[in-house]
Amino acid sequence: MKKARFSRDFILVVIGQIISLFGNAALRFAIPLYLLNQTGSSVLYGTVTACAFLPSIVMSPIGGIVADRVNKRTIMVVLDFFTAALTIFVSIFLEQDGQIFLLAGALMLLYGIAGAYQPSVQSAIPVLVTQQHVMKANSVINTVNSLSSLTGPVLGGVLYSTYGLRTVLIICSACFFASAVMEIFIHIPYKKPEKKEGIWKIVRADFEQSFQFIRRERPEIGKVVLVICGINLFLSAMIIVGMPYIITEVLEIQTNLANRLCGFAEGALGAGGLAGGICAGIFSEKLQIEDAGKAILICALCLFPMGISMLLPVSALTVYGVMAVCCFIVMLFSTIFTVQMISYIQIATPRNLIGKVIAMTLTVSTCSQPLGNALYGILFDACRDKEAFVILFAGITSLLLAAGTGKYFGSLRSQPR
Repeated sequence: MKKARFSRDFILVVIGQIISLFGNAALRFAIPLYLLNQTGSSVLYGTVTACAFLPSIVMSPIGGIVADRVNKRTIMVVLDFFTAALTIFVSIFLEQDGQIFLLAGALMLLYGIAGAYQPSVQSAIPVLVTQQHVMKANSVINTVNSLSSLTGPVLGGVLYSTYGLRTVLIICSACFFASAVMEIFIHIPYKKPEKKEGIWKIVRADFEQSFQFIRRERPEIGKVVLVICGINLFLSAMIIVGMPYIITEVLEIQTNLANRLCGFAEGALGAGGLAGGICAGIFSEKLQIEDAGKAILICALCLFPMGISMLLPVSALTVYGVMAVCCFIVMLFSTIFTVQMISYIQIATPRNLIGKVIAMTLTVSTCSQPLGNALYGILFDACRDKEAFVILFAGITSLLLAAGTGKYFGSLRSQPR
């Protein structure tokens, strides 16, 4: 009998991801948008989203270390139950004084939880599927992420503009609770480590082990991480901060409609990611690491129509349409690039180090994201009525990055081991 490509446990992981990530995507869209609507400040928006990434930077390496030493199912279940309780807490105290600090703190916790959660999912993939199916499994996980990024902001935008933030919080709490219950039934192979040392000694030893592995045995992984840092700093941060700000505060669109259109634009990003994940799965055998630089190049070129459209005498909805289409294309090719990079790292890394190495790569690459968010928050505030030039600046820097990294990716091999 032919063995199934994906096991029952991997399918349960995927279903749990769909439910949990839907709630996460909706909240990560609605909370910053609520703050932007209340203040109209791109600086506050950029600062809050920048601060939100800081816990992720701290928790990613911890999550990777824990993922290699604790049952991955337990990590997923506990974090989803905790997130459900967190969102209920925020919904109860939403109208109290100091709501900006409450929501900023909740957003930071959400990102921190995501940082601790993802290494468990990523390190579970090589355990639940065979090596020849690793890239296809990664494309499935990325497709799920993109599907959640598509439906979460769209439905979150509709619910937020119609019923308010509290309704979004309650629905998302139910999603996290349902995901946690489903994950209880997942079986992930686990062997308890024999060492019983102090947690900080373990953290230090594991971090040094993964660092030495990247530095001495796989230095190309470190260079790949630096490329991702550049993308996060100049390209991703502009879209994260710029798109909601331009749609809700710059374009002359009525507030409720602008909030819904912002949700649809986030949905376009999710749809692009979904298409990218599907393409990565279909063409997994044809995707070569040597060609990864071309994906960055296409993403960079897509920023120019966005900036140029804002300089032309066209309607606000036309500018919005151009932005939505370009964001779709950017996300499509960035997802393909992400699948290639994660698969490369997973195949290049010994199984006992996968969680730690992925956590370190996520940590280092995420460090540039808050810097980029804060940078573009300041730039958009300083360049009021000249926002198009900020987008063109992002396009030029991303284009230079793509040109500089194309040759490096051309020197890599698709099968590092």
